[in-house]
Amino acid sequence: MAERTLCLDIGSGTQDVYYHLPDLEPENCPKFVLPSPARRVAARLAALTAAAKPVYLCGRNMGGGFFKAFRAHRKAGLPLAAHPDAVWALTDDPKRLEDTMGVTITEHRPDGYVPLPLSDYDPGFWSCFLSAAGLPEPELVMACAQDHGLHPGKSSREGRFKLWERFLREADGHPEALVYETPPPELTRLATLQTAIGGGPVADTAAAAVLGMLTDPAVKALSAETGVMLVNVGNSHTVAALVHRQRIYGVYEHHTGMLPADDVWSDLERFRRGDLTNAEVFDKGGHGSLTLAFPETAGIFPHTCVIGPKRALLKGFDVTFPSPGADMMLTACFGLVDWLRRRR
Repeated sequence: MAERTLCLDIGSGTQDVYYHLPDLEPENCPKFVLPSPARRVAARLAALTAAAKPVYLCGRNMGGGFFKAFRAHRKAGLPLAAHPDAVWALTDDPKRLEDTMGVTITEHRPDGYVPLPLSDYDPGFWSCFLSAAGLPEPELVMACAQDHGLHPGKSSREGRFKLWERFLREADGHPEALVYETPPPELTRLATLQTAIGGGPVADTAAAAVLGMLTDPAVKALSAETGVMLVNVGNSHTVAALVHRQRIYGVYEHHTGMLPADDVWSDLERFRRGDLTNAEVFDKGGHGSLTLAFPETAGIFPHTCVIGPKRALLKGFDVTFPSPGADMMLTACFGLVDWLRRRR
């Protein structure tokens, strides 16, 4: 892997970045944990709301982590318009957004509206950032983000789990197949992100994090021996995967902070046994739970390894806290790098 490769995990709270420089050991490669693009958009939108300015969302689809700021702007009675390409960051149903939230969807910025560009990846930002740090431009950019998929007229939570089931069955549970050189058409956020980064591989963060956790020798050994439950407690979402011999046999996803720790652990205990239904999780406000047929050698996936910025939620339970690549926050990035190394 001789290319200078910038790897990004773009979340709702942070974007976690690993810059692989082939002449350096991994420990000496630059690493960054920065506010996410959605947080920057939210801060800018909040400032425009405070200044009572009408806003025009332009640019492209991106993560919707600024939705609370959007709602606050509309609640203040201030006008908001959006370009047809940008509106997908807020909804799968633009007509409903127009009708219920009073958003004007237009290709042209209305007079007097302040433009607010949307993007998960801004090449100009990264060119300036790397230059200021004395670093060369990358030769390849890879990225992962959570993509609910496009589901007009349907619940994005439900739709995301139908995609999970289809993708896992098609890939026979192999997480490396969920890193895409050409994303499936439903994954519109990843497709837009891939265009922004210049055509490099993209993945859902959940799949990249599984690959990253399996770069830890101890986690990989547990996966090979008895099966392991890998949990990523993110700022917005908690995702768990049941992994045996480097294959995924189940996925669970809920909103971080929506359930108390005891309830999360109760869900995970049932999930590892294949006893938690998708409907139960969905009805409690989560995304869902799905399990494929378990191999006998996996048992009940008895070991639990936890990463993520909110991983302290599960402190005190029967879990371990690995640190792949000596930096837990970059787990998904390490997964992308490992995928690329084995691919090439």
